[in-house]
Amino acid sequence: MTHLPKLAIVGRPNVGKSALFNRICKKKIAIVDEAEGITRDRLYSQAEFFGRAFEVIDTGGMDYHSHADFNEHILRQAEVAIEEADTIVMVVDAHLGITKLDKEISKILLKTKKPVCLAVNKIDNGAQEYLLHEFHSLGIKKMISVSAAQGWHMAELLEEAFEDLEQDDLQAEEDLATKVAIVGRPNVGKSSLINFLLDEERCIVSPIPGTTRDSIDVSVTHQEDHFRLIDTAGIRRKHAEHEVVDKFAAIRTERAIERADICVLMLDAQQGMTVQDKKIANKIEESGKGCILVFNKWDLVKGFRMEHCLKDINDEVSFLSHCPKIFMSATTGRNVEKLFEEIKSVQEHSLKRIPTHQLNKFIESALQKNHPPMIGGKRLRIYYMAQVDVQPPKFILFVNYPNLMSESYKKYLYNQFRETYGFVGVPLELYVKGKKKTTFSERKAKSQLQPQEKYQEDDEIVQAYEDFEEEENA
Repeated sequence: MTHLPKLAIVGRPNVGKSALFNRICKKKIAIVDEAEGITRDRLYSQAEFFGRAFEVIDTGGMDYHSHADFNEHILRQAEVAIEEADTIVMVVDAHLGITKLDKEISKILLKTKKPVCLAVNKIDNGAQEYLLHEFHSLGIKKMISVSAAQGWHMAELLEEAFEDLEQDDLQAEEDLATKVAIVGRPNVGKSSLINFLLDEERCIVSPIPGTTRDSIDVSVTHQEDHFRLIDTAGIRRKHAEHEVVDKFAAIRTERAIERADICVLMLDAQQGMTVQDKKIANKIEESGKGCILVFNKWDLVKGFRMEHCLKDINDEVSFLSHCPKIFMSATTGRNVEKLFEEIKSVQEHSLKRIPTHQLNKFIESALQKNHPPMIGGKRLRIYYMAQVDVQPPKFILFVNYPNLMSESYKKYLYNQFRETYGFVGVPLELYVKGKKKTTFSERKAKSQLQPQEKYQEDDEIVQAYEDFEEEENA
């Protein structure tokens, strides 16, 4: 993996660090709100400046005099970001002027002997440039007037920030890492799991629910396989979202599910599967993502066997029966090593393709075991089956009349398919399509083809799938 230069964004609370982070990344990654202390953990994202790739780190507001919740943790996270950064951007508020905290932070940054650039934020146009001069007293030579909200002087800021670094031609790499979102209710141990896997205090851990607010990406390598873990805020019930921040956090979590390849749904083993857990599982299933169930805090469970827990889950939430299940403790590390094995297995299944001739042997076998029922004097005929996509695997059944496919028979085919091909942890999508009507001469020509030629995944199959999606969307 090529080392990318790291740029850390630091400063006191509520000066616009997260807004600047989002502007540089050209994505709304960090939660931005007028309230102080919204960002707690350090956030990482890749960005690009004139073809040069680099990594940006957003930090929480540094306040050495605050007694607010998590302040010590926020300071520690910011200090780690400063330590690992190659260049630093300190953000100040042009309209509030220099504060005591600004002076303290600038002294700390100048002692690091690292390149430091001062971003005087909230200057929206050239007429406000005079506000810049007050900040010369901080002792930072490089100063740029910027507006994170308007995008003013972003290129100039990055040019100054990277001026003293070696100009090696680093290009953005293709991200080949498997993206894994760690999701669940608040306070089930998501951040504890991330910290254990990294063997460092990467995320703030607290018994207070809702400690994590942003979606935090971290890179992990396990046995030469690369993974990008996404720690997410816990999804609360709608009526429990008392703050705007809670709503933002829930939206960030849903976006994390959408961009992930696989989701790890963490449950509190002491509480079991709750209604909210089922809703989160439904979001994962609807998004077409692979899913692994993790029962955390198993070391605290007494007098209850794993077999009983598994039976309860399978009986209560049948659509999760195909998902791998791990009983672990993120604090002690019990069974944590099994997680990467299951992630690799689910990823392989989500990318698996089955040749069309094998699918048609399966259809023949399923029809022999259980024929479709007669409906209105007609019987369903399945001509052939083809796979048209992966992640999640999607299949089309070409039939004589789609309306003859009852839900019970479709469920029978689904269960038979699971038994035959597995697809562990992966949702399957089965579509039914009426076969295109053909003339006698076309049928005769096709009858002369070899069996393997009849069921090629050709343009006709793909077009049929695209037509079906258009009909569904309409």
